[in-house]
Amino acid sequence: MLKKTFITLTAVLLSACAQVPPEKEDPRDPLQSINRPLYDFNMDVLDAYILRPVAVGYVEVTPAPVRRSVVNFTNNIVAPTDAVNAALQGKADKTGIAVARFLVNTTVGIGGLFDVATSLGLDYVDEDFGQTLGVWGVGDGAYVMLPGMGPSTVRNFTGDMVDNFVLPEIALTTPQTILVFALRVVETRASLIPQESLLNESLDPYTFVKDVYYQRQLYEVYDGNPPMQEEPEAEDYDDDFLENL
Repeated sequence: MLKKTFITLTAVLLSACAQVPPEKEDPRDPLQSINRPLYDFNMDVLDAYILRPVAVGYVEVTPAPVRRSVVNFTNNIVAPTDAVNAALQGKADKTGIAVARFLVNTTVGIGGLFDVATSLGLDYVDEDFGQTLGVWGVGDGAYVMLPGMGPSTVRNFTGDMVDNFVLPEIALTTPQTILVFALRVVETRASLIPQESLLNESLDPYTFVKDVYYQRQLYEVYDGNPPMQEEPEAEDYDDDFLENL
């Protein structure tokens, strides 16, 4: 869904310039010679001149309670998408929770501006169609760096198209969909400002972002309990960092 797309988008856009070592073979990334220039474009142009300045200004002028309400509102708008994907994954409990959260927060929470559901024990449900495809056994496919969209895979790009454009259009008009899109981009970028040093200190931000992306995808598909396995040349990342992405 939108949140996952732009969580990964902002992870790639955050990176500062660093000398890139010679390309290494990575079976997950057969398009690396194309992906790296696209990564540089996202970082050096889109983030440097557009997204980061907007996010910094947003943080400076927007009180924390208002930002919290923005997050609550956008999460509530896509709650039906969470419910649909939970159902498609066979997670009846999460489907019920997502539906209940939407009803409670839309009514008592004044259109989703306040997250009343969490205080009632209905924890946030975050499921997307990329995860659904993963649960169904669909492989990742090639790693791809999308201009203006950041890191993805063939599977997750397909899932994002369903979550971001097909399902929202069932309930939202096109202008409303664009508004939610913009709000989530800015808020997500703003929330990652404290994490910039982790990327800035990396010797190869491109590889850093790719490894974090794959770790995050495993974390999501397996609901926070991925199987133990060796990732090629991947670094270990702090749980708090993965939670924030």
